[in-house]
Amino acid sequence: MAKWTPRHEAPEPLEGPVVATITGGTILWFVLFLAQLPFYGWFDDHGHTWWVWTCLAGGGLGLIGIYYVRRRDAAIKRAAALRAGGDTAGAGPETAPDPAVTEQKP
Repeated sequence: MAKWTPRHEAPEPLEGPVVATITGGTILWFVLFLAQLPFYGWFDDHGHTWWVWTCLAGGGLGLIGIYYVRRRDAAIKRAAALRAGGDTAGAGPETAPDPAVTEQKP
C-alpha cells in the first residue's frame, strides 16, 4: 500500500468561470436535445432513443448545476467580503448572521 501513498500535497483546485462553464454546457445539452427531436423516428427505429433522453436529462441536471454553482459563487464572495471587512476570526457564511432574519425588538 506504500506504493499508493502520496509523497506531496495535492495542489489547490483551479478556479475559473464556473457559472459560465456550467451554463454553456447546459445550453449545449438543450441544443442537442432540440436538434435530435426531428429525427426521433429514426432513433426509435434503430433503438437509440436513449440519445434523445440523455440530452434532455443533461439539460435538466445542468439547470440544477447552474443553481448550485451560483449559490456556491455567492457564498465564496460573501466569505471573501467578510474576511476583507476586518473579520479576522475567519467566520464564513455559516457563522454570519442571516440578513433575511431580522430581529424584532418589543
